[in-house]
Amino acid sequence: MDKGSFGRKDRLLKEERHDTYQPREKLPEPSRCDSCGALFVNGRWTWNDPPEHARSVTCSACRRMADHYPAGTIELLGTFLIDHHDEIRNLILNTEKQEKQERPMERIMNIVEEQGQTVVTTTGVHLARRIGDALARSYQGDLSVHYGEAEKSVRVRWQRQ
Repeated sequence: MDKGSFGRKDRLLKEERHDTYQPREKLPEPSRCDSCGALFVNGRWTWNDPPEHARSVTCSACRRMADHYPAGTIELLGTFLIDHHDEIRNLILNTEKQEKQERPMERIMNIVEEQGQTVVTTTGVHLARRIGDALARSYQGDLSVHYGEAEKSVRVRWQRQ
């Protein structure tokens, strides 16, 4: 009897997960986001000027922002944050500006500052990670990064006393 011909019937099947903010089918090209003006062409989002015949859609970043459902959360803590508030805020905004040029779906959703803590939410995991890396590279401190299931979300924590 060939052992290879009989498979176990009691194995667990892994449920397929997907990002609800990513379209299941490829968008028609060219497509233009009604909210932000980003253009989907050649399989990626850009900030190029759209042609007149571009189809109107809402991009995943604008949908996340409308739903208040971030993919990335960055928590900043410590007295260093309070003492260097303006520098750190500028670093965060400049990092977003650079990332958004290359990846239009990576944006800051919100920055909330209260009680010596700042929480930044982003539409994508790349920007959150890049902000955390920039903070650690520029100001040292303790950085921790935790990805959610299938790396569709990330929680970054940076702290320096």
